[in-house]
Amino acid sequence: MLKRFLFIATIFLAMLANAQDTSNNAHTSTPMVITSNTDQQIISGRKNSPAQITKPYVILISADGFRADFTELYEAKKLQALSSQGVRGNYMIPSYPSVTFPNHYSIVTGLYPSHHGLVDNSYIDVASGAFYNMGNKKMVAEGKWYGGTPLWVLAEQQKMISASFYWVASEADIQGIKPTYHYIYNDKIAIDTRIKAVKDWLSLPEDQRPHFITFYFPDVDHDAHTYGPDDIRVKKSVQFVDSSINALQESLASLHLPINYIFVSDHGMAKVDNVNTKPIPSSIDTASFTVPWGDTQLHLYAKDKSKIEPTYNSLKNDTSVTVYKLDETPAYWHYKKADDKFNRLGDIIVVPHFPKVFNLSKSKASLGKHGFDNHMPEMRASFMAWGPAFKKGLTIDGFENVNIYPLVAHILGLHYNTNSIDGKFEVLKPILK
Repeated sequence: MLKRFLFIATIFLAMLANAQDTSNNAHTSTPMVITSNTDQQIISGRKNSPAQITKPYVILISADGFRADFTELYEAKKLQALSSQGVRGNYMIPSYPSVTFPNHYSIVTGLYPSHHGLVDNSYIDVASGAFYNMGNKKMVAEGKWYGGTPLWVLAEQQKMISASFYWVASEADIQGIKPTYHYIYNDKIAIDTRIKAVKDWLSLPEDQRPHFITFYFPDVDHDAHTYGPDDIRVKKSVQFVDSSINALQESLASLHLPINYIFVSDHGMAKVDNVNTKPIPSSIDTASFTVPWGDTQLHLYAKDKSKIEPTYNSLKNDTSVTVYKLDETPAYWHYKKADDKFNRLGDIIVVPHFPKVFNLSKSKASLGKHGFDNHMPEMRASFMAWGPAFKKGLTIDGFENVNIYPLVAHILGLHYNTNSIDGKFEVLKPILK
């Protein structure tokens, strides 16, 4: 889904104006009323257990839309240098669909979207009939939409303090828990202030100091959507992320803490034909199907199940799209009916042929898009890691993003049920010392 930075900022600013932290949590807590759109949210009463105080630290950084080749293409020299002191992945494979909300949540849960429930940026929960959309401020903050156990929830359940300077779902009560320290997403906080906040967290007394921190950049995604991935303004946003991460690690170096940095992105980006866009196919009767907004795929939810087969057959004759019933989707998508743990996938999936996209609105489509097949080279995401836990000077081949979860859990010494996630520790175990 198209993610305009200002659009998303508006969403979360609106959320902030009306939200209240009412979370229950694994420790004792006191809810905190939000009074300003730049206020830090703190769940009081939590402390690291004595066993957790001795653990190392992980800062998980995401640069939205930072395609795997952007580091070299746009001369992100600081990231090149930092990753040369650690581990570099040739690329990371996003989960399908290759869009922001599902993939950020896959990274922190170790689950494919069909297994954690966030199956797209917009979808219908069939059991309740409710429509989830990343632009609905109330739903985004409701924990009921998010399955699995995010890393910050896993940490807090085991008496380890966590913090988030933005991440998808970090504002929601998931299993009644939010990160001890977190911010509601907005565009009002300057990068220097954000870096200082992280340093302040890590300068707290040991029993209050977060050992797991998430940090998010929207800039590359915004510019690559708006101007296309080949534009000079994307280079500037890549270099902004590059210099900011360098400034972050330089600022924290004086603390002399065993900090491990993991830099990822949620997906890549591709230049599309934003002039000759596709309307909703004429063979789809919107009186018989509910069709949430989409540009690189459409979910068709049948109001009348008898319409599925004739509509499917009609769409099969459209040579500009590929149409699937759920038992036909590629196995590596993990997007079949049997995968649909929360019953949220459409009865029919319609995918335009790249570089075509759907345009269901009257506004002009953006030049840069993602959401296509997750094995498409342009959708490849980034991965780098450095710090005391990692080997040095190692380059590895591509891997699926669900494998980040068991890596982080292992570094932090957090316990989880290996059968409850899709990621496998064995995949990234060789990058550790």
